[in-house]
Amino acid sequence: MLPSDTEAEDIESLLDPPLLGDDDGFLEYHQHWPEDLFDQSVASLPPLHPGRDPHPGVPDQELTPEEVLLRYWSYESFRPLQSEIVHAALSGRDTLGLMPTGGGKSITFQVPGLMLPGITLVITPLISLMKDQVDHLRARGIRATAIHSGMSQEKMQIALDNCLYGRYKFLYISPERVGSERFQTWLRELSVSLIVIDECHCVCQWGYDFRPSYLELPKLRELLPEVPILALTATATVEVVADIVRVLCFRPDYAFYQTSFLRPNISYSIRRSDDKPAMMLHILERVSGPAIIYCRNRLLTQTVAEELLAKGISATYYHAALTYTEREMRQARWMRGEVRVMVATNAFGMGIDKADVRLVIHLTMPSSLEEYFQEAGRAGRDGERAYAVAIINGQDSTTLQRRLQDTFPEKEYIRLVYDQICNFLSIGEGEGLGRTYDFDLELFIRRFHMRPIQTRHAIDIMQLSGWLEYRDDDSRSVLRFLIPSRDLYQPHIGPDRLIRALLRSYTGLFSDYTTISEHDLALLSGYTEDEVYGFLTALSRQGIIHYIPKKALPRLHFLIRREDSQLLRIPYAAYQERRDKMSDRISAVRSYIEEEEVCRSRMLLAYFGEVESHPCGLCDVCLSKHPTGLNQYLIDAVGEELERAFLSTDLESYPVSQLIDALPYAPLDLIQALRYWAGELQGQLELDGPYLRRYIH
Repeated sequence: MLPSDTEAEDIESLLDPPLLGDDDGFLEYHQHWPEDLFDQSVASLPPLHPGRDPHPGVPDQELTPEEVLLRYWSYESFRPLQSEIVHAALSGRDTLGLMPTGGGKSITFQVPGLMLPGITLVITPLISLMKDQVDHLRARGIRATAIHSGMSQEKMQIALDNCLYGRYKFLYISPERVGSERFQTWLRELSVSLIVIDECHCVCQWGYDFRPSYLELPKLRELLPEVPILALTATATVEVVADIVRVLCFRPDYAFYQTSFLRPNISYSIRRSDDKPAMMLHILERVSGPAIIYCRNRLLTQTVAEELLAKGISATYYHAALTYTEREMRQARWMRGEVRVMVATNAFGMGIDKADVRLVIHLTMPSSLEEYFQEAGRAGRDGERAYAVAIINGQDSTTLQRRLQDTFPEKEYIRLVYDQICNFLSIGEGEGLGRTYDFDLELFIRRFHMRPIQTRHAIDIMQLSGWLEYRDDDSRSVLRFLIPSRDLYQPHIGPDRLIRALLRSYTGLFSDYTTISEHDLALLSGYTEDEVYGFLTALSRQGIIHYIPKKALPRLHFLIRREDSQLLRIPYAAYQERRDKMSDRISAVRSYIEEEEVCRSRMLLAYFGEVESHPCGLCDVCLSKHPTGLNQYLIDAVGEELERAFLSTDLESYPVSQLIDALPYAPLDLIQALRYWAGELQGQLELDGPYLRRYIH
C-alpha cells in the first residue's frame, strides 16, 4: 500500500519485505539476545520461576500442557478456550481460534510448540510483534529466533542452519518469506511440527485488513501437507471465518473455537461535539490512568500530542513514518508510565501488552467495526473498568463515505492515472513489460495535477489488477565495513562516537551490507543527521566502509506492455467486489455512530454474529435517561425479560417476584419499569398486585 498522511495509517510500512531483498530497517536495531550469546548461555539458565517448576529436569515433551504453562509462565490454569485450542493443536488437527484482544493467543501455540518434537513455524505480519515475542520467549529461556530483513545473509543462513540442527523451538517469519523459492527449498528439510498463522484474517480478500502476501500461505499446505495449521485472530465475521478456512485449505476434521467478543468491563460510548479537542480534554480529566488516542493521519497525532502537553498532560505520538528508534523509545516511555497518553495512528497497538489502559479515545473513526473493536479493545485488558469513547461531529459520517470514494476512484480515473504514468516515464505503446522504473510519486502528482489520495489508491488497484507492482522497500541506506574490526582503532579512523554507535546498533557489518538509519545514528551519537551523512561519506571515500545512501525514489515494475488503457481489464474482484465489501463495512460504522437507541456493546456483538446478548448497562445509550427517570438499559432489560418469559408464552399470569429474581437490579426500579411496560402494552397486560396478567377479551 502507498503511504498517505491524509488516509488511515499504512501498517504495510512496518512489514517485512521479501526474503533476501533489501532491508527495511525495522528490526535492524540490536536484538536483545545475540544469537551466539543466547546459544551459549540458554542451556544453563535457571527456571524463570524457581519453585514453580512442577517437575524439575523433566523434558517439556513429557509434561502436561498445564505443567508447561506453570513451568514457563507461572500460571496455574488456562484462560477460557486456551486449553481447548492447545489440545486441538497437540492432536494434529487444523484449528482456527478467535480470541479477542488481550485473550492470550500466543499461549495457545507456545505451549504446544514446547511439547511437540520439532520446530513451530510462526507467520506474523508485523515485525515489531515478531521481535517482542522472540524477546519474551528468550527471556523465559525458550529457544526462539526470527528471520528478518535486518540480518545479514550470513546471519540468516546461520539461523536457518541452527533450525535444521534442532537448536530452536520457534521460528518467526513474515508471510512474504513463504513465497521465496530458497526458503521453500530449505523448509522441505526442516522438521516442522506446527504452523501458526497469526492475524489470519489478513488472508481474506473481503476482510478489512487483506494483505496480498498472505495468499502465499497455502503453499505451506503443499510443502508440509501433514503438519497441522493453527490460525489465530482477534476479529472476524462469519464470512471472514469461512474464507480463512477455504484459503488455508483446512482439512475436513478442523477445529473451530471462538470466545465471546463480550468485554463486560468496557464502556463503549459516543460523545457528540463540534469541538473535539475540548471534549477530548474533558474526558481525559474525568478518566484517570493510561490512555490511547487514535487519529487517522500522522500530522494530527503530533498536533494533538502538542496540544495535550500545552495543557499539562504528558503525551507523545506514534506513527509509521517515525524511525524504529523513535517508535521504540516512545512506546517504552508509555509502557513504563512515564507518559500518560499515546496519540497514535493504527500503526500502534498490535501486540502491545499493557493491561492497565483505562481509556481509548477515537478522534476519527476507522473504516470498519473490526478495526474499531480491536483498537477499543486495548483498554481494560486487566479486567477492570475501562472506557472506549468515539468523539463524533456532524462531518464524521460524510468523511467515512468520502473515504470509500477515495479508496475506489472512478475506473476512468484509474485508466487516466495509468496513461499519465506511462507518459511520465516515457513508455511507448508496446513497451514496458518486465521493466522497472524509478518513480517520483510526488513529482508525478504535481506535474500532472492529479488527485493525491485517489492516485495512490488507483495504483493499489492497478497492482491488484496485475498491471504493475509498486516497490518502495529498497529506498534505505546500507553500509558495510571494508576493513577488519581490529583495524578500527587506528588513530586516523573516526569519529569515535559514530563508530561506536554503528557497532552497538547493527550486526553483520563486517560480512555483508546492512540497512542503517542516519536518523537513529544521529540520536545515539549526538551528531546531526547532516553530520552523520558527511562522516559516513568521508569514511567511504577513505575505503573504510562502503556506504550507499538511501534512495529516495520508489520504483514501478511493469507486468504488462503499455497498451490503450481502455482495453485493460480491471477484474471484478480487484475493484467492484472489494468496493461493495468496504461499503458494507462503512455502513456498519455509520450505523454504529448514528444509533442512539441500541446498546453499543450489543451492536458490536451482533456485527460479529452474537445476537443473544443483554444490554451492557455501561454505554451512553444504556446510561441515557428514560422518561421514567430510569436508565434506558433497565427499561430494555425488563422488556426483553417480559417478552421471553411471559408475552411469548400462553401463560395467563406471571409472578412479579420471578422477574425480580431473574434480573440483577433493584426491585423498586424493576417494579417501576413494569408499570411503564404495563402502560405501554395497554390491552395486553396489567399489573395486578404481585402478578402481571393478560387481558382476557
